[in-house]
Amino acid sequence: MKKTKQQKTNAIRLLDKAGIPYQLHEYPWSEDHLDASAVVEGVKVPGEWIFKTIVTVGDKTGAIVACIPGASEINLKALAKVSGNKRVELLKLTELEKTTGYIRGGCSPLGMKKLFPTYLSKHAEKMDKIVISAGKRGLQVELDPLDLQQLTSAVFAEIEA
Repeated sequence: MKKTKQQKTNAIRLLDKAGIPYQLHEYPWSEDHLDASAVVEGVKVPGEWIFKTIVTVGDKTGAIVACIPGASEINLKALAKVSGNKRVELLKLTELEKTTGYIRGGCSPLGMKKLFPTYLSKHAEKMDKIVISAGKRGLQVELDPLDLQQLTSAVFAEIEA
């Protein structure tokens, strides 16, 4: 039986180019279930490993990327404070692909159109591995959070509610 070759996303290309070890997890997805709980179910890793990517806009800095545990909610006031903004709001979904190059449910902090200021939940700092979007719906990448922090120049911060 012929094995199908995995399509490389910008996130995977970036990891390969940097020589960073990772593991891919593919799972079936549906338009109705693009949240973190569907990823936990599909990927079969501990729920606390799953992190979601949220793109926001600051009144001073423009686009800001936040990675928080999948079960958490973003604290926009905390993100505003740590990012040097007075106010931060969620990026409109209609602007997501134009801004990042990614679509809802497949937005990775790696390989966006440009490197935006990125903030990674403090929880990730103490973990050996986390799972984030690999840049395509139904595809997640498991990696060391310190590698993610290094590749995105992320700042570890308390940014969830």
